[in-house]
Amino acid sequence: MKVLVANLGSTSFKYRLFDMESEEQLARGGIDRIGEGADSTCVAEIGSNRIEASQRIADHAAAVQMCLDQLTNPESGCLQSVEEVSAIGFKAVFAGKLSGIHLVNNDLLKAMESLADVAPAHNPPYVKAMRQLQASFPEIPLVAALETAFHDTIPEPLRTYAVPYHWAQEYEVRRWGFHGASHRFIGTKMESLLGSSDAKVISCHLGGSSSVCAMRGGKSQSTSMGMTPQSGLPQNNRVGDFDPFALRLVKRLTGKSYDELLDELSSEGGLLGISGISNDLRDIEKAAEGGDKRAQLAIDIYCADIKRYVGQYLAVLNGADALVFTGGIGENSDIVRQQVCSNMTYAGIELDEQKNQSAREEGIISTEQSKVQIWIVPTNEEIVVARQTAQVVKGE
Repeated sequence: MKVLVANLGSTSFKYRLFDMESEEQLARGGIDRIGEGADSTCVAEIGSNRIEASQRIADHAAAVQMCLDQLTNPESGCLQSVEEVSAIGFKAVFAGKLSGIHLVNNDLLKAMESLADVAPAHNPPYVKAMRQLQASFPEIPLVAALETAFHDTIPEPLRTYAVPYHWAQEYEVRRWGFHGASHRFIGTKMESLLGSSDAKVISCHLGGSSSVCAMRGGKSQSTSMGMTPQSGLPQNNRVGDFDPFALRLVKRLTGKSYDELLDELSSEGGLLGISGISNDLRDIEKAAEGGDKRAQLAIDIYCADIKRYVGQYLAVLNGADALVFTGGIGENSDIVRQQVCSNMTYAGIELDEQKNQSAREEGIISTEQSKVQIWIVPTNEEIVVARQTAQVVKGE
């Protein structure tokens, strides 16, 4: 069985192709500038070969067709025909009570459409692309692995807001949680690395979008993101946790509508909003090294919020066996890891500064005396989605 895992943006398509018998990655690639009326760069990496082409791509169905053409190229491809693709899996974001892993059908698409205002950057492009692919490739099953599914195991007291009770029952207002594929991968991986099926792990998925998750035995017990991906930690340009009643004051003082203010919070907040420089932490760290106070403040706020959630989850789990950093920032920023782990010896968390600064791949960066192991573990969301997709297609 070969599974194509798709990662969609409004004008982009990235993929990885897996042979599920060995879980070997056969190819990866992507296309940008879809539907923009200009030539797109179409890239495929198959083994050691890199194929690159440029042509105008009208929509996501055309993008998938272009990628399949590259993958089935008689001279450089890794597939003999499109029929070898058993399914396309999607790391979909939000469908409310339809949380889980589903064959894409009209009920699922309608649910995602109805909740587009909760995940405006994710649901609309996924729904549009899925409909296009259903029409263009009816012979290939499409599977949606909802990011919320991993958090279905969170106990009710930790996922219920103190809002009027009927809001949860009628409007599905609750802490749903996201980044499920990444946290699921870390949970499974740490069971292997720690040699325990009941390990207590705090996973910090830190990147353009960030969240922290408490896990026991590979199952989610609590997570920082709530009803929407805009909540929890401050992110690249998203505000994170925020008192909604402040909007009433800003609305009155600015004359802007609530929709305008929410758009501002979700596009001009977070690291970008505080630093005034960039939504990329690498740029912010460079500016902070040069003495920029707002850049340093952005880093300090980001790290303080991560540490706050780590502290909460130590309480939820009654301690931890491991603290894990993953994602683009978690794997690469020794500055963030150092600040998060500083002054945590009371909790048995002690970072080895030399290991932290020199770390470039999977490994332990805690001292030998640290009661909690501190790890860097590169995540692999795509293989999680591929596994889930294969299970659905097989009917498991």
